[in-house]
Amino acid sequence: MRKLLLLATSALLGLTTMSAPVHAAPPNLLPLTVTNNSGRGDAVHLYVFGEMGGRLGYVNASGQFTPWSGGGNPPTPAPDVSIPGPGNGGSRTLQIPINLAGGRLYMSFRDKLKFSLVPNGLVQPAPWAPGDPNRDILFDWSEFTYNGGGLWLNSSQVDMFSVPHAVETTSQAGATKKTGQLVSNGRNRVFDQHQQLGGDWARLIHTRGDGTRLRVLNPSKGLDAGVFSGSYFANYVSSTWSTYQNTPLTVVPYRNEPNRKFTGRTSGGVLNFTNTSGQQVASFQQPSTRDVLNCDGRLAAPNNDVGAISRSLCAALNRSTLGFLHTQPTYNASEFYTRATTNHFSKIVHANMVDGKAYGFAFDDVGAFESLVHEPNPRSAKVTLTAF
Repeated sequence: MRKLLLLATSALLGLTTMSAPVHAAPPNLLPLTVTNNSGRGDAVHLYVFGEMGGRLGYVNASGQFTPWSGGGNPPTPAPDVSIPGPGNGGSRTLQIPINLAGGRLYMSFRDKLKFSLVPNGLVQPAPWAPGDPNRDILFDWSEFTYNGGGLWLNSSQVDMFSVPHAVETTSQAGATKKTGQLVSNGRNRVFDQHQQLGGDWARLIHTRGDGTRLRVLNPSKGLDAGVFSGSYFANYVSSTWSTYQNTPLTVVPYRNEPNRKFTGRTSGGVLNFTNTSGQQVASFQQPSTRDVLNCDGRLAAPNNDVGAISRSLCAALNRSTLGFLHTQPTYNASEFYTRATTNHFSKIVHANMVDGKAYGFAFDDVGAFESLVHEPNPRSAKVTLTAF
């Protein structure tokens, strides 16, 4: 089954606590310029999707939102709503309407993407799924939400790494914020370093028949594709849970509330957390590799203290600091990914970003290590397809 996106799935787009600071209202239509510095001669096709007023739909180049209609079971082909993108060296400015949530800007090279509709839903590309018609298309996407609190815009590697692109915002005062820029030859380095690791990490690479290296799957999607071991983290998790039988784990999940602490101890194979009053507030059975890579299942994170602790645990497991550093989360990136069992995909992507920021897994925003820009009072935005 391909992924049915009824709600946005990235950590960025689950921001249920967004609130608008006091500032001038953002414009009803925000200019977003896509610049093509890829160096490739292929045609570029753009798509803007999102949710408005509880309806999923698409946006044309001038910023008009249209809800999807129709759809069936099995899914029916969606209409072609692609926007011609810029050729190499060129730019194309789109308009993003206010109150568009769960947004995605897709960009594909050479071939148009194939989308399908089900009743009240859109089936988006999932090239890790068997039979997905977009498997041999070179494409990627940025994610965004634009509302009264401003613009949140990120590049994401939560599902895969493919098309290098930097994201940027400019405020009404002219200040810019930018992230997602790869180091020189960074795309090749990401592919090569996975290949050099061998084993399951090399199997995450998908190459088209013409030799084009299309993408490196996030190992979370490698599980879905059947190319990554479902027991990869098992020994590490077991060792970690055992560590906290005799050593307390301190979790301070709210950076602006350093005195709000939770203490974890393992009993009967379950990691239990108490607050400073000694009340038990959360319990975690050992998560599976899938739970760790997706930050879900036994590491599901509701919007409360349980979720705050879970996010800290999941980030620490992916970064291989849990069981070694006993106060979490940790904020010194030099301590991340230093052990043999770690999320090497996230490690490699971060290492090849100019600013070290990336969305290597769903809760990579713990400690603000994600490739996100937020501008509360935006004048414009930009996505730059960088050289590869």
